[in-house]
Amino acid sequence: MKLGTKGRYAVMAMAELAMRSGGTGEAKPVTLAEIAARQEISQSYLEQLFGRLRRAGLVRSARGPGGGYRLARPAAELRIVDIVVAVDENLRATRCPPDSGGGCMKNAKRCVTHDLWDELGLHIHGFLSAVSLEDVCARRVLGMSDRLSGGGRGLVEQAAE
Repeated sequence: MKLGTKGRYAVMAMAELAMRSGGTGEAKPVTLAEIAARQEISQSYLEQLFGRLRRAGLVRSARGPGGGYRLARPAAELRIVDIVVAVDENLRATRCPPDSGGGCMKNAKRCVTHDLWDELGLHIHGFLSAVSLEDVCARRVLGMSDRLSGGGRGLVEQAAE
């Protein structure tokens, strides 16, 4: 599974917004032109993403001179999974249609690897649910998967044995 451009760019833009606002959303609004320039993302693409982020209640917009966007809540309360889902990014790792009750095979059965990919999708969703926008901005993400799994030996170390 590959996290697409929408999700990656939305998180990058929200991190920029959080850093520019001190993480509270109470600072001066930030324009999409500023975010686009600093993150090297097309402004028209950001306009599409921020429309979705606004509808999801993650950002607030201010019109007119001095307008732009602010975080709707403090960065510590905004989860990365909410940002990714808000821009319609698919976190599923299976190729089966969502909520189909069937599988991806022609006979509507699940393939032998379905449970593997389904579990991977759940782990990704769980990890992104545990990470806040503040964590990203404060660079506290590295090593977080070890902490979330209890700090023990990871799967890679176990598999190497």
